[in-house]
Amino acid sequence: MMKKIAITGPESTGKSWLARELAKHYKTAWVPEFARDYLTSLARPYDYNDILEIAQNQFRNNQEAEAKASRLLFCDTELIVTKIWCDVKYGKCHPWIEEQISKQNFDLYLLANIDLPWEPDPQREHPHMRQHLMELYINELESRNFPYHIVSGQQEERLRNAIKALGEMIG
Repeated sequence: MMKKIAITGPESTGKSWLARELAKHYKTAWVPEFARDYLTSLARPYDYNDILEIAQNQFRNNQEAEAKASRLLFCDTELIVTKIWCDVKYGKCHPWIEEQISKQNFDLYLLANIDLPWEPDPQREHPHMRQHLMELYINELESRNFPYHIVSGQQEERLRNAIKALGEMIG
């Protein structure tokens, strides 16, 4: 049976690296983050409706990859990311995002900890809100009773900790 794992968490916590490395380790597929390429291609600042566009495309990409995956699928981001992004940036979230979160059907959420140094990037906005954002992710996962594991450590240690968490789930 295929297991679907979400890599989630605040910005600048190594989600993309972790998703890619886990897929390489397990010799399986992964779904890249849609937002980065989308935002790079915009010729203007993003707005509230762009976050909905990002969420819908990420959801679709994750679903399409799930249909093709066999044993494991790693998704670099998911709808909780877009929900928290909307809530923090605009004080509200698109109803579609709220409605679809429970339909993602992830077997495990690997929540990337904020113990990595902040890496500046034009698309990153909240270097001084890392602890607050981490708390929002934990609250969101716990309030929905979603299975999650906080993944900590630098580079290879982070990867080993993720593999250990997955080992408990996939046996």
